[in-house]
Amino acid sequence: METTRAGGRVRAFRKLKGYTQQSFAKKMHMSVSVVGEIERGTRPAEEDFIKRASTLLDISVEELLGENQFEDQSR
Repeated sequence: METTRAGGRVRAFRKLKGYTQQSFAKKMHMSVSVVGEIERGTRPAEEDFIKRASTLLDISVEELLGENQFEDQSR
């Protein structure tokens, strides 16, 4: 998984759904600093985080990661 891209997409969907970084972190039961690191791409977006974030944001994992994400992994 390309960490920077996944984190950027989490940030974009988080903002689209109206969550601040603080409110999103609270709902995810994480610290704001960890969420920020993931969004900036300085910390890997673990599979569990992606699954929980997609549930909270009410979108599929595929939508959160982007269509090309799975194409890149199959090569």
